[in-house]
Amino acid sequence: MTLLRPAIKRSNAKTVAPRVGLVGLLGSGNLGNDGSLEAMFAYLAAEHPDAILDFMCSGPDQITARYGVPATCLRWSATETQGPRSITALAVKGLKVPLGMVIDAFRTASWVRRRDVVIVPGTGVLEATIAVRPWHTPYSMLLVCAFGRLFGTKVALVSVGADDVRQRSTRWLITAAARLAYYRSYRDTFSRDAMRRMGLDTSADAVYPDLAFALRPPRGVPVVAGTVGVGVMDYHGGNDDRQQGDQLHASYVEKMKSFVLWLVDNGRLVRLFTSDVHDERTMHQVLADLRAHRPDLCPSQVIAEPVPALDELMRQIASVDTVVASRYHNVLYALQLAKPTLAVGYAAKFGPLMTEMGMAEFCQSADSVDVGRLIEQFTDLESRPAQLRQAMTERTAANARLLDRQFATLSALLFQKAEPAATAARHRRAHTDALREELS
Repeated sequence: MTLLRPAIKRSNAKTVAPRVGLVGLLGSGNLGNDGSLEAMFAYLAAEHPDAILDFMCSGPDQITARYGVPATCLRWSATETQGPRSITALAVKGLKVPLGMVIDAFRTASWVRRRDVVIVPGTGVLEATIAVRPWHTPYSMLLVCAFGRLFGTKVALVSVGADDVRQRSTRWLITAAARLAYYRSYRDTFSRDAMRRMGLDTSADAVYPDLAFALRPPRGVPVVAGTVGVGVMDYHGGNDDRQQGDQLHASYVEKMKSFVLWLVDNGRLVRLFTSDVHDERTMHQVLADLRAHRPDLCPSQVIAEPVPALDELMRQIASVDTVVASRYHNVLYALQLAKPTLAVGYAAKFGPLMTEMGMAEFCQSADSVDVGRLIEQFTDLESRPAQLRQAMTERTAANARLLDRQFATLSALLFQKAEPAATAARHRRAHTDALREELS
């Protein structure tokens, strides 16, 4: 089953095949990131089928197995942790971070200079809403964008997420990377405003929906009446919560256990699901607690199955009546499928998404879940599904049209004959002004 939307009008054939690299936290078991990648891959296959593709990503083996294209690891240190350590690696253990940063600079420079275009397909690469070290993704993004500028490779940050970052080094790396990119667009105005507050000139930057809105929803999936999909995560807070991460996790898990227990006690069928390999532990904790408190519960009343791929996750979400979820893209996929959805979100980015989809009143923070209020919100959610579904369906269709427009812009800016940076900036600014006028 394909998840990809129908192709838009095919571009003219090129005389020279463009060399295109895709960069990001891709192939690492996060099905949210995979959704953005699937949408970008579909665009490239439809519009630029002659492009020579490869990846620099966090899960190169998985990407090569899935798409049959070359892939290399985003960070040298991640490569070094796979398999047995060499004597040399053990000897430099204390210098691993600085050594890795130097090695990655050379690796990334070599990789970027051999490509015409490098695309970062969505995801939250400009945020730190989940704990991230400055020498991980922020540093990788800076290297890619800096060497793109140095070698004349067009680096595009496409519908990416951003947030206000307080840690000074991480903030500097993120803003410096974005400043050096050839093209920038954000998945919501919140992200663009966050980059502006951190000192970036965003006047020529566009806002488009998350790339996952370009995915084609699964067809023919029967809905099991009365089933609630509950998407849990291995939540430990963000960069600013490292000291209390375990406490936040324990509180979140206990609240989700209580809510699931209420669901089954009130006659709902429950489907637990995840979209990241790290979340399975939390799912099993919730399931074990439920079995312990309700040992006579019929096994069919609560289903918790592994989700190996994006298409299976989408089918699971499509099969339920309502959704309560914590992962950003679990919430987004549910909204895209017009499922009445309650977000137990871990960052400010959930607010703009829920508001844009007409669901602003159905949102809570993962670090301070109020189970009583969650039950009230859920009851309200179930009471007016038709009204909510209509609004979500209309907005999803509009988002898909906007993404088609962005894909056309990418073809014009990235795959046409190279133009001076100043001219490209004027084109981006003119396009942004036209888009704002259209949406006003």
